Amino acid sequence: MSSSETERPAGASSPADPAGALPAVAPQLRALRRQASLTLEAAARAAGLSPAHLSRLETGQRQPSLPMLLTLARVYGTTVSELLGETVAGRDAVVRAADMEPTAAGGWTYWQAGASGRGMQALRVHVPYGSQGDIVRVHPGEEWLHVLRGRLRLRLGDTTHRLAAGDSAHFDSLTPHRIAADDHDGVDLLFVHTLLQSPTAALCLGPIPGDAS
Repeated sequence: MSSSETERPAGASSPADPAGALPAVAPQLRALRRQASLTLEAAARAAGLSPAHLSRLETGQRQPSLPMLLTLARVYGTTVSELLGETVAGRDAVVRAADMEPTAAGGWTYWQAGASGRGMQALRVHVPYGSQGDIVRVHPGEEWLHVLRGRLRLRLGDTTHRLAAGDSAHFDSLTPHRIAADDHDGVDLLFVHTLLQSPTAALCLGPIPGDAS
């Protein structure tokens, strides 16, 4: 999550980012930061944000993008679903399609495809054409993605890869990477990333220099 990424005011809306899509995120962000025993300054530094920006997220003056939620989830040792105030009954091994509610964030739409509280987080993601394709992401962990529909442009370091339906990629997230749809209809992905379960471990790695995917 780059601190330079432009966030939409909480009251604003657009077709890809409807108003009220993240109603519970502001108080959850503050509660989970305090639960992790992190000051505003320490949490902002670990997430690559300014304290003022994180404060605006916690007070609802700004809404975070999905990549920003992923980074904050790593910093707080939790999951995006918990940041959003969502709950998953128990820790069932099976997640039914009917229970996957879509959430819009930063122009992307995603569905939780796994339970919370795990060492990996699984998502089904729709990336629209032209959305966040210029954002370079760098963060600890690993990522695996599989293209379900459409074509994906994945830049890893200095190399650009174009993936079609059925193709996959598995890479170290410390490699600078960009994700973008190569088709005007967007691209649908299965996406799995590792979580840093310990906020202390995240801080030991130093400030995260970019967005999380």
